[in-house]
Amino acid sequence: MHTIYFAIFTLYCLTLSAFASPHWDQWRGPKRDGTVEGAKWPDKLDSAKQLWRMPLGSSYSGPVTNGKLVFTTESKDKQFEVAHAVDAENGKIVWSAQWEGHQGVPFFAKRNGDWIRSTPAIDERTLFVSGMQDVLVALNIADGKEKWRVNFPKDLQAGSQAFGYVASPMVDGEYLYAHVGAGLCKLNRATGKLIWRSMDDGGGMMGGSFSSPVIANVAGKRQVVAQGRTELSGLDVDNGTVIWSQAVKSFRGMNIYTPVVLGSRIFTSAYGGQSQAWEIGKDGEAMKPALAWEHKSEGYMSTPVIVEGKVYMHLRNQKFACMDLASGKQLWISEQRFGEYMSLIVQGDRILALDMKGVLYLIKANSEKLEILSEKKVSDEECWAHLAVEDGRLYIRELKGLSAWQWK
Repeated sequence: MHTIYFAIFTLYCLTLSAFASPHWDQWRGPKRDGTVEGAKWPDKLDSAKQLWRMPLGSSYSGPVTNGKLVFTTESKDKQFEVAHAVDAENGKIVWSAQWEGHQGVPFFAKRNGDWIRSTPAIDERTLFVSGMQDVLVALNIADGKEKWRVNFPKDLQAGSQAFGYVASPMVDGEYLYAHVGAGLCKLNRATGKLIWRSMDDGGGMMGGSFSSPVIANVAGKRQVVAQGRTELSGLDVDNGTVIWSQAVKSFRGMNIYTPVVLGSRIFTSAYGGQSQAWEIGKDGEAMKPALAWEHKSEGYMSTPVIVEGKVYMHLRNQKFACMDLASGKQLWISEQRFGEYMSLIVQGDRILALDMKGVLYLIKANSEKLEILSEKKVSDEECWAHLAVEDGRLYIRELKGLSAWQWK
């Protein structure tokens, strides 16, 4: 009898585990592709209610969460950068940590501010925060105490980035990846020790990366896919060797997209460039990129989502469009214009889009037309940070605040 009960209990636990939602632990979620598991989204946003809101200093960092705490950042007094751990239930600050880290940006980028930009990452015990001055700080999740830090310009004698540290750190197993002015670096996430360094471009005005890396299995090989200011590359996860590389066009190196990978095809777009799909094939033992197609549409800043082989993307001209990833055909482009930026996430055939203007849209993935199912005003401030989702709860980092929303 005990054996039967144990078997039933084990099956129950496995069932719960199978349907458990991974925490929103880093940029664009646990898979870094904007996909969401867990509680099914409603058909309308009418039931979404604000649970709490807290005012904060300016930040472009998206929130991350382990389910109990929400982690966010802010710039303070043009001198400090601050990380906060916030109680997910009531919006109260559990702990805060700060360090000196302000950095101005070039005059032509001033209208978009000079506050912290990179979205943090977490593992079970640690919060990893990338500051504007190319400093990566590891904080204990329990109390905010500093575990280690890497000052890339100082420790690696590398030039810092003129626009500050923009790319978001990536957790993968025992390791942490950071694309900074020193290049793309792989670190031991427990100690901060450097494992390897690649794509070193010297930093400065055209150094580092605006784009956050991903890890994907491309053409049968697991690799880091990273986009610098002027090139798209695949790197060996073990030693950082560049497996393949391809120059990509953009204005002032503004490649901001996180590369979107599906099988052996990689999609990207750039301000001042074009939308492009690269097919990564093999030439003997070597990997080689080939241009599958390109299109005049400019994606600019908002990384798209892919649903059933279709790319749903927000454009530089502030319209919304759908592209066929296989052929490069633009299936439709909206008449409606939105804000300058949209963070996009997807569950099944439903896309949740947070517009820079503070409007949340629920969009059906429809390859024939833009189909907005519902919309809701969620902020009177600009929203440049990426959405975070945790099992039916939304965390929205406004320019000067953080709010939690729940739908039934």
